[in-house]
Amino acid sequence: MVVVILLVAWQILVDALKIKKYILPSPKLILDSFFDPRMAAKNKWWRHIFATAGGVLGSFALTLFAGVAIAIFLTWSKTANRLIMPILVLFNSIPKIALAPLFLLWLGYGVFPNIMIAFTVAFFPVVINAATGMQAVDDDLLDLVRYLNASQLQIFTKIRIPNSLPYLFAGIKTSATMCVVGVLVGEFIASKRGLGYLLRDAQAFIDMPTMFACLVVLAIMGISFFGLISLAERLIMPWRFAAVESNVQR
Repeated sequence: MVVVILLVAWQILVDALKIKKYILPSPKLILDSFFDPRMAAKNKWWRHIFATAGGVLGSFALTLFAGVAIAIFLTWSKTANRLIMPILVLFNSIPKIALAPLFLLWLGYGVFPNIMIAFTVAFFPVVINAATGMQAVDDDLLDLVRYLNASQLQIFTKIRIPNSLPYLFAGIKTSATMCVVGVLVGEFIASKRGLGYLLRDAQAFIDMPTMFACLVVLAIMGISFFGLISLAERLIMPWRFAAVESNVQR
């Protein structure tokens, strides 16, 4: 309801003040960018949406796999933690936009450089949150299972990794939106397709309706991605949400 009211107010304001479309387009002009046959054929929406969505999903899969693997490695070995963690912190402090030209020179144009740029932007929260969750285990519980001759692998699979799930999903939710940002940065610099490329192209022609339409699609994509992760979290950890709902009812 709030969104509808804002859109109606936006349309009325633009019409009443006669604001030029190259300054602030109305919601009607933004919708025309999607549904007007001439504009839709010019912008080739599905081609660019699929390119961006593929880059986001690819970077997210790489971020999740590599982030959890690095977190396990850091937790498994205290020596590795002391050696590698400072390097990760140093790498994370580098502005990722500065790495984009390097990936362009090394990997050329295409989807893969965008995936790598997004990966460098998004992997750190997954590593930190997963490692924190694996290390935040009660020492008494660890002493108990070690007394029962549990192996290091059993400790990880039955205690550390399940304990890290709430932390991991917190990092995943942060990284999901960062993957969208990372792919967009890559498309600005090193791509000939995708919403970032379309946004840059529309900027060159001062096509504000198309620029706003790109932002709308990116927002919908980010919200949908976040919602799917929240649904997966509820399915994988139903006990956590059942406890929260039980406390609310009390």
